[in-house]
Amino acid sequence: MGVGAVREVHADSRELVVNIENGGDFTLSATSVLDVHEGKVILDVDRLPQALRQALEHRHDAEDPDYEAPGSQGEAPEQD
Repeated sequence: MGVGAVREVHADSRELVVNIENGGDFTLSATSVLDVHEGKVILDVDRLPQALRQALEHRHDAEDPDYEAPGSQGEAPEQD
C-alpha cells in the first residue's frame, strides 16, 4: 500500500522523515526499514510508533466519499 513519501534521509543519525497522507511527517529510525526497491521504502510495521500506525489507519479520512472522477462512471474515454 503506497501511503506516503520519504521527505528526508539523515545518514548521520540513521533516521528518515516520512510523510503519511492525512497524517503528517514522522521521524523514524532506519531500523524501521525492511527493504528498498524500485524507488519504494518498505517499512516494518512492528517497528513503527503507535502514532504512525494510527495515521496509517486514517490515511483516507479527508477524502470525499461521494467524489467521482470525471469519466469514472463506466463511460469509455473519448477517442480521437
